[in-house]
Amino acid sequence: QVQLVESGGGLVQAGGSLRLSCAASRSIFSINAMGWYRQAPGKQRELVATITSGGSTNYADSVKGRFTISKDNAKNTAYLQMNSLKPEDTAVYYCNAHRIVTPTLFYDYWGQGTQVTVSS
Repeated sequence: QVQLVESGGGLVQAGGSLRLSCAASRSIFSINAMGWYRQAPGKQRELVATITSGGSTNYADSVKGRFTISKDNAKNTAYLQMNSLKPEDTAVYYCNAHRIVTPTLFYDYWGQGTQVTVSS
């Protein structure tokens, strides 16, 4: 079991920056991938960015070049640096930890979410 706690959300003007943090309750060394997802009102939750245990990253097209995902295994923490924010980035951002046990057994852990609001 892994508990995830997000922080760093808030209200920012368009063009501004925020840095989200996701603190895990235990080592993330064995977590296969950490990710950030977001859900805007009336919309489905969508992938923002992921980072594997080996450090490979993947981004949604809408955030490429503006957001950067990273992690610090020593601090059991993942980050999402968000620059050049746009009003359409407004959403609740959720941290995810994906752990693969076998090819057919895996676990997904979620944080409680942190609100990001970008004003125009």
